[in-house]
Amino acid sequence: MLLKPLKLCGVITFRVLFSWILLMALSTQSSAQSKKISGKVTSDDNEPLFGVTVFEKGTKTGASTDADGKFVLTVSNANATLSFRYVGYQSRDIPLNNRSTINLALKSLDNALNEIVVIGYGTTTRKDLTGSVGQVKMSDFEKAPVRSFDEALAGRIAGVQVSGADGQPGQTNNIVIRGAGSITQDNSPLYVVDGFPLEDANSNSISPADIESIDVLKDASATAIYGARGANGVIIITTKRGKAGEPVIAYSGYYGIQKNTKIIDLMSPYEFVKYQLELDPAAATIAYMKDGKTLEDYRNVKGLNFQDQIYRTAGMQNHDISIRGGADKTRYSISGNLIDQDGVILNSGFKRYQGRITLDQNVNPKLKIGANVNYSYSVSSGTIVKDASASQSASTNLLYAVWGYRPVTGTDKNLDDELFDPGFDYNVIADYRVNPVISAKNELRRNLTTALIANAYAEYKIIPSLTLRVTGGVTNTVLRNETFNNSLTQAGNFRNSNGVNGSVYDNPSTILLNENTLTYKKVFNKEHNLTVLGGYTVQGSKMARRGFNALNVPNESLGLDGLDESPSQIGTSLSSRSGLVSYLGRLNYNYKSKYYFTTSFRSDGSSKFAPGNRWGYFPSGAISWRMSAENFMKKLKFVSDAKLRLSYGETGNNRVGDFPYLDQITQPNSAGYSYGNGSPSKGAILTAFGNGTLKWETTKQLNIGYDLSLFKQRVDLTVDLYRKTTHDLLLLALLPYTTGLSDAYKNIGKMQNQGLEISLNTINIRSKEFSWSSNFNISFNQNKVLELAENQTSITSPVSFDQKWNALSPYIAVVGQPVGQLYGAIWDGVYQYEDFDKSPAGTYTLKANLPRNGNPTVQPGDIKYKDINGDGNVNASDFTVIGRGLPIHTGGLSNNFTYKGFDLNVFLQWSYGNDIVNANRMLFDGNGKQSRFFNQYASYADRWQPDNPSNTLFRTGGQGPFYYSSRVVEDGSYLRLKTVSLGYNFPAKIFKKANLKSLRVYASAQNIATWTNYSGPDPEVSVRNSTLTPGFDFSAYPRASTLIFGLNVSL
Repeated sequence: MLLKPLKLCGVITFRVLFSWILLMALSTQSSAQSKKISGKVTSDDNEPLFGVTVFEKGTKTGASTDADGKFVLTVSNANATLSFRYVGYQSRDIPLNNRSTINLALKSLDNALNEIVVIGYGTTTRKDLTGSVGQVKMSDFEKAPVRSFDEALAGRIAGVQVSGADGQPGQTNNIVIRGAGSITQDNSPLYVVDGFPLEDANSNSISPADIESIDVLKDASATAIYGARGANGVIIITTKRGKAGEPVIAYSGYYGIQKNTKIIDLMSPYEFVKYQLELDPAAATIAYMKDGKTLEDYRNVKGLNFQDQIYRTAGMQNHDISIRGGADKTRYSISGNLIDQDGVILNSGFKRYQGRITLDQNVNPKLKIGANVNYSYSVSSGTIVKDASASQSASTNLLYAVWGYRPVTGTDKNLDDELFDPGFDYNVIADYRVNPVISAKNELRRNLTTALIANAYAEYKIIPSLTLRVTGGVTNTVLRNETFNNSLTQAGNFRNSNGVNGSVYDNPSTILLNENTLTYKKVFNKEHNLTVLGGYTVQGSKMARRGFNALNVPNESLGLDGLDESPSQIGTSLSSRSGLVSYLGRLNYNYKSKYYFTTSFRSDGSSKFAPGNRWGYFPSGAISWRMSAENFMKKLKFVSDAKLRLSYGETGNNRVGDFPYLDQITQPNSAGYSYGNGSPSKGAILTAFGNGTLKWETTKQLNIGYDLSLFKQRVDLTVDLYRKTTHDLLLLALLPYTTGLSDAYKNIGKMQNQGLEISLNTINIRSKEFSWSSNFNISFNQNKVLELAENQTSITSPVSFDQKWNALSPYIAVVGQPVGQLYGAIWDGVYQYEDFDKSPAGTYTLKANLPRNGNPTVQPGDIKYKDINGDGNVNASDFTVIGRGLPIHTGGLSNNFTYKGFDLNVFLQWSYGNDIVNANRMLFDGNGKQSRFFNQYASYADRWQPDNPSNTLFRTGGQGPFYYSSRVVEDGSYLRLKTVSLGYNFPAKIFKKANLKSLRVYASAQNIATWTNYSGPDPEVSVRNSTLTPGFDFSAYPRASTLIFGLNVSL
């Protein structure tokens, strides 16, 4: 009920905002009638330029060119001066001199070479870059609309790997740049939004329509200016701001539908009953052979399949509206966004309401000030599809019930409306499944996020070459988690010891930041270009978590409002804070734009470490040679630009807790001691040792790059080779038993990533009416663990999946090998009759030269594993590496076509060489030992039987011990047709009478087709994702395919 008034409020707000924006736009237009000027603006190759800003210098009067390059403008007098500005072209100031018509051609800059690139605490051009920086073309957002910017990064930039745990609406993606540098700590990059560093940025808080550019800093020379937070790379997001000229009102919106891309084939009623008869003939005969029924009677029966009910065709809509404009001295931008996305699983979805205001003011020729405020409120909702709790059974996961429910009862009983399967004795069978559709409809799962990002700056030119910039800002985020499980849900029914239950938790966090920089920029003798930056920054952060769980709630009709009536409430209240003080400096020098040198240094002091280890020092240096500027290269006319780059630097990773150097002490409710006959006195216990010697994880990175542009920049090639080594990894080291604790964190490890990145951009065809361009990138990364703790050669990692497997570790990190390798037994097929000696009594004994699979007795049709150590019995000592969790290479290919007013974009994305643990198959591809009476995948119908000696699928009940094995390890490589988008830009003559500047309609489809050998729902999955445990699949929320129809209009 809460979302209905929110939705109504959002609609009203947008209508009021639109009306206000329109009035503001009309009020800002000049009413002067002194002289009417018209004209046309073209490029230097005589193509009309759309969107050129034309304004009378010194006033607020302005206009923009239409799709034909034409403009009309009324100026104050006949001798005014018109200014023409357009990104990628040289600006022009043209005196009217009493003319009424102005036609001119703007000269193109070196396009990609002079493209502005945002770096730490400044900007540069692409031709002057000495580091490795990737950039996303913002047109990609328009051609493939996305909910958040992280979705648009996938496959677009070499060296940037974007992965989501699954397809849950509203979830944020995991981004890793040039491989994971830490084994136990966070590997997420630092985000810098409009100059404001955010270590835990919420991508849902920013509308992609508000973003002007995204620059990804990859090598140490680019990231070292961020010191202790730069080891994982830096993503710099610059939002759109107002520009001089008449106000431009823009609207973009789309409606679309989403569908689940893959339905898993399950056993039919006939196959299921046959399976049950093999598993337990006596029980199955009683249950399914009533009233003279035979197995053949089930051959044409339509069975129950909850996939038909739990999945749905889901709608989605998105609306963005903005007004941007200004004059020479004042520029403004106001924008708002509304997104409403239903999930493809019942009772799941995502909503966001977001607004942004920016203001820039030139107070005088020396002083400029500005402010930026972004506010967002988002709600993600949905049933628990997967549960990461190690204490839970696999049956608490949604798809366990969706796939596992038996398709037929043996009677006419309809299970659709029953919470429990009435055919089971739940006092005997340890199964916690409930009807997944009823449970999903009755569960309350909400994450409500309120985020405010506000910052302001003042920039003062002390002298023309020296600028002081002072910025300050605050980020305030509150995440509220709400859950309520009534008696008709998986977690709240009467078979659950917690009964009806719920919880409410608030997680507020605040970051305060002040940055002060001095920039000196001077050109000496027109040959020596020098830029020197120095700065001081201070940041404070605090966070908290407060809330409670309520169990056995007596009145479920009140929902969350009835949690206070619970007789059993468990509260949580904690807080933490940290501070960071930094000094930074950078020097950029180039001689004749030919020889470049860059060096930077940052010193960070953090309260996260003990007083003796709080300061870290992070230097970097880079040189580059623009060889195309040499005389001997100028003879090669087909070479537009060629540059060699070399860089080295050190960065840090401070993604640790706020007080890791202090001992952790807790006061559990059960800890206490009674003195005499009195009440127990509260006690405290030591739960973790602190370590006063802890320091930063430090990454040292070497980068060699080459940039080549050919044929007037129709072919642009960038190649980077890198090696980054992380020292002083924070790992858990074993402690003596006498300490009472098993381990503690120490700086004791080392890991290396090295790789190759290739980006190729080409303009294949360019004519007056037709063009075709391509963007290709591919990244190779090799990871290697160099050192672990003393006398430690490997780390095994468990995955919380199910109680019977939680004690096993399907992943291993070995010194000299990549991290995140898959670990277990090697599957060797199925035992066949010829592997046994048959006695006269008809019993089978395994031949002496063949190993057992871990069970005391083995029968024909049982699963077989390789005996690595040759002791005749397969157990943990035979476990080995059975796959790799990290890909060999990833990449993307985009093709863009234009024909007259039409534009077509086709984008492919891939990953190659990584494997996935398909844990779904451990329960649904033959596991009668745990999944007795539950349905199985249709593939298991082809299992081993006396008349079908399959060597792929073992017999009913022949699954052997609970081992991870290569049987469920599958190739996770894929090639995905990610986006196909077709748009049409209407010619100016059609919408000119409506006073529109532009009008575009489009249709876009995403996740259209996937080519893969993976048998699971989706190869782009990792539900327990971490550096140590990549590529694990169990009960993942399906990734939807989408089809949307959209409109872009400006006036």
